[in-house]
Amino acid sequence: MIKLYVLNVLIGIDQLANALLAGSPDETISSRAGKGQKEGKRWACLLCRFLDYLQKDHCAKSIELDEGADAVIPD
Repeated sequence: MIKLYVLNVLIGIDQLANALLAGSPDETISSRAGKGQKEGKRWACLLCRFLDYLQKDHCAKSIELDEGADAVIPD
């Protein structure tokens, strides 16, 4: 129960950070980066390469295709 609580809070913080960076408030930075990586965006490729050390294919696994349309600055 505590594990789920902590995970939910971390996801919320991640989504807040993405919103502060002019992204969609309902999308994680990893999802945004995964989409950017597919488009060859340098910042996304660098971030995803770093996150691969924590979890293999983290960004690709995090992509939410139904999120991101309401970003202030679309990627």
